[in-house]
Formats: sequence, structure tokens, C-alpha cells
Amino acid sequence: MNKRFILILSLVFLASLILVIPVGRYPVSALEIVSSLWERFFVPNPSLRAEEVSYLFLSVRLPRILAAILVGSSLSLSGAVYQSIFRNPLVSPGILGVLAGASTGAAVGIVVFSSWVMTQLLSLVGGICGVTLSLTLSRLYPRSPLLALLVGGLVSSSFFSAVTSLFKYLADTDNQLPELVYWLMGTLSRATGTQLSWVAPLMVLGVLYLTLCGRVVNALSLGDEEAMSLGVDSRRERLKLIGLATMICSLSVVIAGIINWVGLVIPHVVRLIIGPNNLTLLPASAILGALFVLLTDTLTRSFWTAEFPLGIFTSLICLPLFAVSLWKAGLDHD
Repeated sequence: MNKRFILILSLVFLASLILVIPVGRYPVSALEIVSSLWERFFVPNPSLRAEEVSYLFLSVRLPRILAAILVGSSLSLSGAVYQSIFRNPLVSPGILGVLAGASTGAAVGIVVFSSWVMTQLLSLVGGICGVTLSLTLSRLYPRSPLLALLVGGLVSSSFFSAVTSLFKYLADTDNQLPELVYWLMGTLSRATGTQLSWVAPLMVLGVLYLTLCGRVVNALSLGDEEAMSLGVDSRRERLKLIGLATMICSLSVVIAGIINWVGLVIPHVVRLIIGPNNLTLLPASAILGALFVLLTDTLTRSFWTAEFPLGIFTSLICLPLFAVSLWKAGLDHD
């Protein structure tokens, strides 16, 4: 059942990927895209139409599709890892302060430097600082490291959220504040090939590694003593997995801003379907997360003249899914 579900999910994802490529406010058929690419790269004097279509696909649509896949898989996979390690189904990628810290870094880049490059770099640095603060605070209460880490994450998130609010207050209301608010709502409209050239390799490696760590995550979900009895260095492995999950979360913020609820809800949905075994839960969460963000972003960029922020639609869709998953879990428990 579990392997069959992953196979079906993979086929649905590949079919959806092929179907969304031609979709957009400027619809172009898949056949025309292929012919335009052939003409551009293999014909000495390509037509103007071929140049336009190939540019639309290579410079605008393809980077955005790849960014949606990377962001969705990273957030969903990170949520599944966090929930299993902390043994808490309500944990999300923002629990260690990564999203709040990245928001603060972006606020500094927009308000202080007024530079999109600095905004991306500082959002990555901010996410790392948020996690560093969480880990530092967790050392103050060594008796219960998991509880201390969660509390440290809440404190870190509150601190960086307050700093972000301060920069909102200081921002220029004509230019900087609208840009900051729009970015915090989450959007893939600024994803470019240049950006993905350095972000994508790190995210792909992180996602692939985490999907192969199902046995280790299963052991950690049993507790420190059980993990040690299975030959797993719980402290080292936990920090490594948290670090990798945090890295790909921070990089997703660099690409898309704050995309809420994906990392919390998608692992819940997968867990209800195939169970808690991380050998299948982790890859299935990555695939379903990529599929969800890909389809949601296609919706936001295709059916209205003005593009709505992606984070709004992920929240509107995920909230009822989360309510249904809680209801279904309650029925199963009874």
C-alpha cells in the first residue's frame, strides 16, 4: 500500500508537471514550446515568435515551476522531520524560529539596503540566526532538551517577529512597506534562473539526504534511550537532521518568502493515508508538498489579471485540510 501510494503520487506529480507547463496568463501549447526551443538552439536564424516563446519558457515559467517544486518539497519534508523528531504533530518548520528570523533578515535587506540581492542573502542569514538563538536558549534547561528546544523556538520566533514589526514601522510607506508586506505574504514571482543556480543544488541535496534518513528518524521518534539501543547517536543525528531541515527551509524563504501551513498540514495528510513510518512518510511528504505548491502557484498566476500572493492561497487551502485531518485522526483514535 505505501509503495503503491508513492508510485501513484509520483505519476500524478509527473502528469501535473507536464500539464502546468503550458498554463499561464500567456498560454502556449507544449508543442509550440518544444518547437520554439528546437528552433532557437538548432536553427541558424530562429523566428521572432520562437525567440519570444523560448524566452517565456526558459526565463519566466521554468524557473518558477522549479522554485515551486523545491519550496513545496522542502517545507513539507522539513515539517515531517520536525514532527517525528520532536514527537509532536503540531510542530512546523517555523518552530525553531527559522521563518521569523528569515523575515527579519528580509526586512533589513528591504528597509536598510533597498536591495533584492541583500534581501535574499540576509533572509538566509536571518533563518540561521533564528535557529542559533533557539539552540542557545535550549541549553539553559538541559534536563529536557526537546521541551527546551521548543520553548527556545517560541522565544526566538517572538523576538524576531517583534524586530520585523519594528522594521515595518520604520519602512517607507510608499515603497519599502508594500514590498516588505508583499514578500512576507509569500510569492514565487521573483524566482529567477540566476537565483536557482546557487539555491537549487543545496536544496536538492538536502531533500535527497533527508528522504533517505527514514530509519534514523524512526529511531529518534522512539526517544533517546531507544535510539541509543539501536546504535543511533541521538544527539548528533538530531542536530544534523534539524540543521539540514532548517537549511532547506531558510533557502525556501530566500526563494519565495513566507509560505505558511505547508510544512504542518501536508505531513498530516500523508500520515493519515500511509501511516507514521518515515521510510515512506518522508518521500511521500516531499512529493505531495511539491505537487501542492506547484498546483497552487499555477492557480495564483493563471486565473486572475493581478497575481495574488502564494502564501494566502496555501493558508486558505491548508486550513480546511488541517481541520479534516484532525477530525479524521479523532475518529481513528476513538
